[in-house]
Amino acid sequence: MLRLIIIFLLVTIHSYSQQIAISFDDAPTPDGALFTGDERSERIIGHLKAHNVKEAAFFVLTSNVNDMTKKRLTRYVQAGHLLANHSHSHQWIHQMGTDRFIRDVAKADSVLASYPGYMKWFRYPFLNEGRSLTSRDSIRSALKALHLSNGYVTIDNYDWYLNHLLKKAKDENRKINEEILRKVYLDHIFHSILFYDNIARTQLGRSPRHVLLLHENDLSALFLGDLLTHLKKNGWKIISSREAYLDPIATHVPDVLFNGQGRVAAIAREKGVAARDLVQLSEDEAYLDALVKDMRVFE
Repeated sequence: MLRLIIIFLLVTIHSYSQQIAISFDDAPTPDGALFTGDERSERIIGHLKAHNVKEAAFFVLTSNVNDMTKKRLTRYVQAGHLLANHSHSHQWIHQMGTDRFIRDVAKADSVLASYPGYMKWFRYPFLNEGRSLTSRDSIRSALKALHLSNGYVTIDNYDWYLNHLLKKAKDENRKINEEILRKVYLDHIFHSILFYDNIARTQLGRSPRHVLLLHENDLSALFLGDLLTHLKKNGWKIISSREAYLDPIATHVPDVLFNGQGRVAAIAREKGVAARDLVQLSEDEAYLDALVKDMRVFE
């Protein structure tokens, strides 16, 4: 009996060692190629509910918030999910300038302040924290003054580009092979998870509480349920974004400018790992162009 209990505990610990939170950027995204914004939000909420996923985080681009779209943010909150700051206008720091960028973040914070479910997390557009130490540190100081913490990700991917290819195919009236598109999407996301988890295990000696970056787009509306099923079948526990940001890496702020691949990659870069080894093969537009062509996703 004791041996069976030990085996059960070991299996339980192993299964819980792979934990991941779900987050979405750019909410509320306007109507897409396949779904209106309202339809998309309801589908995403439905997928999360069906898989008992509580407290997914929606990082809001407040320039998209208007009288027509703000009800979608309310729907996310009513469903138990969280809102966070993704800036007002989603621009590059080096193009806006540091001071304008800080004002842009503060504007988004003021828009979101009245929403229940608003967490004081800020996610940089493009995950980019600036091209100079001076700019980076000025923004970090400003975030601290606004009581905003970094809503980092640990797992980056190019779901946004696959969604772009879907929209392009739809605009060109090309046939969309949904089953093959599903496979391409799931493979890309899951390989991204394994890639960054391997970096974490190598550099941290453990698998942290991961934060997966997705976008509030038509691909999420189509395949989020399939992705959640796939994660669970492969031993991943879906956790709250609030839980994920309690991981010790939340307080480890890497002293690097290489932040565009997420927190785990930034920590690895700080440890001296070459940048080229911290970007997976499929995070590349040319690669994905060739893949969807070879797989005949769109015809």
